[in-house]
Amino acid sequence: MSSGAQNKRAEVLGELARELRRFQGLSASFFRAAAARSGMTVTDLHVLELLESGGPATAGQLADLTGLTTGAITGMLNRLEEAGRVRRERDPTDGRRVIVRLVAGMDVGRASGATLASLGMAWEDLASRYDEEQLAVILAFLKHGNVLSREALVRLREAPVGEGGTFSAPLGDLDSGRLVVSCGMAHLTVRGSLRDEIGPALYQARFHGPMPDVTARGGTVTIRYPRRLWALGGRHAAAEVALSAAIPWQIVIQGGAAQVDAALRDLTLAGFEIKGGMSEIHLELPVPSGVVPIRISGGASDITVRRPAGVAASAHLKGWASAIVFDDQSYSAMGNDVRLYSHGYDVTAPRYDIDVASSASMVTITSG
Repeated sequence: MSSGAQNKRAEVLGELARELRRFQGLSASFFRAAAARSGMTVTDLHVLELLESGGPATAGQLADLTGLTTGAITGMLNRLEEAGRVRRERDPTDGRRVIVRLVAGMDVGRASGATLASLGMAWEDLASRYDEEQLAVILAFLKHGNVLSREALVRLREAPVGEGGTFSAPLGDLDSGRLVVSCGMAHLTVRGSLRDEIGPALYQARFHGPMPDVTARGGTVTIRYPRRLWALGGRHAAAEVALSAAIPWQIVIQGGAAQVDAALRDLTLAGFEIKGGMSEIHLELPVPSGVVPIRISGGASDITVRRPAGVAASAHLKGWASAIVFDDQSYSAMGNDVRLYSHGYDVTAPRYDIDVASSASMVTITSG
C-alpha cells in the first residue's frame, strides 16, 4: 500500500472513530431524554432494552452489562417487577438460578412513551437506502463492535483502581470476600484492616518490584504473577494486601513464596489455605466465629500459627516435621498422620482445625 493510500485510510479511520464516539454520545443523550419522558431512570430503560434485545438474563449478567452492583440491580428489578414490566422466575435448566424476562406483551417502545419506537422508524427509513449486501456488512461491523464493547466493559469492571502503586476496589454491598494469590514472590503480607484505615474499600494492595495482574470481581480479589516471574527475578517481588474487616474472608495462597506474613487478628476468617513451597509462614489468627479450617501444604522451612488465648485448636500433621511445638507440648521428628488437640478441646465450640500436609523443619502452633 502506497504512503498516499495509507494516509487516506488513516484519515478515514480517524473520521470513523469520531463519528462512532458522536453516535455513542447521542445514543446516551437519547436514552436520558426517553427515560425522562417515561418517568423511568436511564438504567431502568437500559435494562428493559437489554432484555428486549438480548432476551432473558440473570441479575448478575444485567449488573455486568449496566455497571451496577448486584444490590443496586436487585433494587431496580424489584421496582420494575412491581410496575409489571419484568418478572423473575427459576431457570428451568438450573433451579439454583433466577432469570429475569420482560412480561409477556411488554413493548419497550410503548413503555418509554413511544420515544424509542419513533427512533426505530427513523432507523428503518435509513436502512431503506442500502441494499442487502451493504446492510450485511454494516450488521457484521456492529455485531463485532458490540462483542468488543462487552469485553472492554468486563475488563473495566474487573480492573482495580490504581494510584501511586496502590490498588483497591469498593466494598459496596458485598457480604463476603475471597483473596487468591497465585505464583511466587519474595514476600507477601496480608492483614485485616478496620474501616478507618482503608475506608469503604474491599481491599487495598501495594506492590514492589514486578507488577502482577490484579482483578476484583464479585468479592473475589485475584493477584496473579506470571509463572515465569520466579526465574526472571521474582525473588524481588513483594505485595502488601489489606482486607476489609467488615466482611468474612476466605484466603488462598498458591504457587510459592519466600515469606508469608498474615496478621489477621482484625479479620473475620472463613478459611485459610496455602499451597506450594514456602520458606517461612507466619499466621496471626483472629477469634473464630465457627469452625475455621487452616490448610498448609507444599513444604516449608518454618511454620508458625498463633491464635488468641482460650481458642480451641486441633492439628493434623500429615507430612513430616523435624520439630513441632503445640501449645505447651514439644516433639521432635514427627509426622505421618499425627493428631494433636488443645487443652479442653470441644468439638461444639468455635475452633481452628489445622492440617499441615507439608514437610517442615519447625512447626509452631500456639496461643496468646
